[in-house]
Amino acid sequence: MQITFYGAAQTVTGSQHMVEVNGLRLLLDCGLYQGKRSEADQRNRNLPFDASKVDVLVLSHAHTDHAGNIPNLVKSGFKGDVICTHATRDLCSVMLMDSGHIQERDVEFVNKRRKKRGEAPVDPIYTQADAAASLNRFSSQSYDRPRLIAPGISVTFIDAGHMLGSASVILDIDDKQEGKHVRLVFSGDIGRKGIPIIRDPVSPDSADILIMESTYGGRTHEPYFDAEKELERIINNTYRRGGKIIVPAFAVGRTQQLVYTLNQLAAKGDIPRLPIYVDSPLAVNTTDVFRTHPECFDAETQQFIMQAGGKRDPFGFEDLHYTRSVEDSKRLNFLLNPAIIISASGMAETGRILHHLKNNIEDRRTTVLIVGWQAPETLGRRLVDGEKVVNIFGDKYHVNAQVEVLNGFSGHADHEELLAWVQPMTARAPRRTFLVHGELEAANALASSLRQRYGMQVDIPAFKQSYEVHSGGYEQFRLGL
Repeated sequence: MQITFYGAAQTVTGSQHMVEVNGLRLLLDCGLYQGKRSEADQRNRNLPFDASKVDVLVLSHAHTDHAGNIPNLVKSGFKGDVICTHATRDLCSVMLMDSGHIQERDVEFVNKRRKKRGEAPVDPIYTQADAAASLNRFSSQSYDRPRLIAPGISVTFIDAGHMLGSASVILDIDDKQEGKHVRLVFSGDIGRKGIPIIRDPVSPDSADILIMESTYGGRTHEPYFDAEKELERIINNTYRRGGKIIVPAFAVGRTQQLVYTLNQLAAKGDIPRLPIYVDSPLAVNTTDVFRTHPECFDAETQQFIMQAGGKRDPFGFEDLHYTRSVEDSKRLNFLLNPAIIISASGMAETGRILHHLKNNIEDRRTTVLIVGWQAPETLGRRLVDGEKVVNIFGDKYHVNAQVEVLNGFSGHADHEELLAWVQPMTARAPRRTFLVHGELEAANALASSLRQRYGMQVDIPAFKQSYEVHSGGYEQFRLGL
């Protein structure tokens, strides 16, 4: 068995891992790389493998950094199945179409500049038509239902507790070369216990080979209750200043979590009456998908819905407004009174959030609230790092707004939660563990704890690094870059 790490290797973006066994090529995730724009464009546009030779794609969840490059994979010749949970398929149906629209719009902007410089136009990485075509390849299944995807290879999804439909992947493989059964577990993104809406993550009971995320290795989140109280404090303080709260939030998952929490805070009277706007067509469409998958909700959310005869909407209340049109989005620029504006993208790189930041970031009454991990080189990371001047749409703006960071709303498990997720597998520890989806410092911190606490053998693969894994150990080698 050979495993090659084509993305999310010593970074938290662009998840793509290739498993070659029994003459087949199985791809785990096909995400977009997010970071410095020139590098991201090249890495996303040019897949590091021959798409036509990939037999199956197994998808952990619908976030862009895990699923966002599927249309390009299909456009490049992939003809196999994309296997995922039912909710992930439905979320991808809106997320990928939106991503295709963004690709087209961004290329229009770039080509205007290229034309002025006398340069040839470029094509989008993929279009909305490409996104729609890719959806024909999806084949979904329920949690905890083993499914044969190739001779001698079955896949089972268990709830990863990260977002609606997210899964950890269990591949049970009859390895013909080894002449034995091998269980490979891919964690996907592991969530946290007690987060609203979705169920808690489930740990596999065993694994021979483990590919595991390490996003928050070496770091500890504040308890969710504390984050909720911090959100209450931030809203009340900003309201007293007469300012707005601008929240860059991922349209798939984080926005719905925030809306549900604000719904509860408003119902209890813990925050003042003020308008709350979700200004993202993708977030609006995603929220509609959430409503169609109550089977993924936790007991608390199910109980919330059953109040008032089962008609209570966790994603809708009196002060909440969903904005679809560009005209309604522009009207938010003229708000004079305090308000909360939640808008994509979550790392403040594209979309309507840039307009809201441009119009409010120099106002000392404003609060910019960061509620998710920010990749290096993104505007969101620059704000978290405390840069005083930032570039938005090619112009420089002074950051006079207060920047607040709430990690308690993270959908990723922290260091101790990651270790707790692994623990049930350690009665017979995995013979090989590979840490992905984490910056090197975070991965090293988690690797150290896994070795010390559980005696596990751990590697942190680099981009395009390959490992030949067999029962007696493994050999590693690098592919040509």
